Amino acid sequence: MALVDAPGIVHLGLGAFARAHLLPATQVAMAASGERHWGVLGVSLRHPDVRDALAPHGFRYTLALRDADDRGRPRERREAIEALRGVLVAPEDPGAVLDAIAAPATRIVSLTVTEKGYHHDPATRTLRRDDADLAHDLAHPDAPRTTLGVLAHGLARRRARGAGPVTLLSCDNLPANGDTLRGLLLAFAAQVDPALAGWIDAQCTFPNAMVDRIVPRSENPAVVAAEPFFDWAVEDRFAAGRPDWTAYGARSVPSAEPFEKLKLRMVNGTHSTIAWLAVVAGWATVDEAIAQPALRRTIEALMREEIEPTLPALPGLDLADYRARLLQRFANPALAHRTRQIAMDGSQKLPQRLLGTIADRLAAGASIERLALGVAAWIHFLRGVDEQGHAYPIDDPLAGVLADLRTHAEAAPDERSRVAVITGFAPVFGALGRAPAFIDAVARHTATLRTRGVRATLEP
Repeated sequence: MALVDAPGIVHLGLGAFARAHLLPATQVAMAASGERHWGVLGVSLRHPDVRDALAPHGFRYTLALRDADDRGRPRERREAIEALRGVLVAPEDPGAVLDAIAAPATRIVSLTVTEKGYHHDPATRTLRRDDADLAHDLAHPDAPRTTLGVLAHGLARRRARGAGPVTLLSCDNLPANGDTLRGLLLAFAAQVDPALAGWIDAQCTFPNAMVDRIVPRSENPAVVAAEPFFDWAVEDRFAAGRPDWTAYGARSVPSAEPFEKLKLRMVNGTHSTIAWLAVVAGWATVDEAIAQPALRRTIEALMREEIEPTLPALPGLDLADYRARLLQRFANPALAHRTRQIAMDGSQKLPQRLLGTIADRLAAGASIERLALGVAAWIHFLRGVDEQGHAYPIDDPLAGVLADLRTHAEAAPDERSRVAVITGFAPVFGALGRAPAFIDAVARHTATLRTRGVRATLEP
């Protein structure tokens, strides 16, 4: 592939979020500094759809920023994005992807592969040692399937060619995402070659980062929709430089942890709670769901009374204003963000979005009633049938295991016992899943959801 400018960034997982977040921020940074070498080479890890749609247009696409005016009417502002230098499709040519990681021009390898792309147990953030795809990647270094395999074998080529240090930048919604990626990659690389793991540890940096922009799934790869709101707090630990993303509104911070906790708990925790309740109730989009008065009251109280007390202080942050703005973002009628999209992969999302907050609240002897409703909503969602009798798929990497757990749970004699079967699944719930106060609180809500439905459960 001939590239106009050798890209400084190789990005794994070229979904809508990356094209609405990393790409426009990089484009503005390049324009502000004149540093053209920060273009992005995208890597699709599964399908050629994005490559095939964008290649005829020179990999240019449109970012449509959508919100509503003062009268509630949807509006849109469009931006042409030209920072994408090309797209590789890993299953078609894995060697080209490994060579891109090893290229001397590559200074950053970034990724948005979602929580399930890390092949780890969400509760412990440790490598899933029995994963068949990871075993494949150990046996087939020239044709890896997983994110960790692609990174490890690409970095092995980089080491062999003396191409120098590189930054591995996770942009996924994980606690301490850089540290998590580092631990998982080093664990996998040590199985490939202990010397490789040592080189990665010495030559690569893994900054933690918090990303925030609501981006619905795109049906047309050439047009990506997103909200105008943008936030990105990233630790300034880059092994070979970085674009000045602050030109687009990013923040360079000494520690991303307080920003990350704010985002995961306030935004993602409530977003998932809304989605699991909404799918069962039959509310197709987030704006439709948050327009239900009882749900809006519940989510607002969840943030104010149970999540906010667990957050670290952030200088200059007005939590009441942040909460009000977040509710406004959820109510954005121009995005039509599908609740089914947000509801997927719950087993991977639950620990960082809700369970950490619950553990903090229980340790403080504080109420978890609304947080427990979020967990109960996920368990109830796993039935796969909404209140109108319409079936929906459980899109989750652990779908088979969860189906078996549900079957076992349904045979239990009472609601508490049924919940205990689900929460006893340690890869998701860890030790928290055995805590009596947690099980009791969740079971109160699953019983109400089961017998009375979503609306009645939400009503005071």
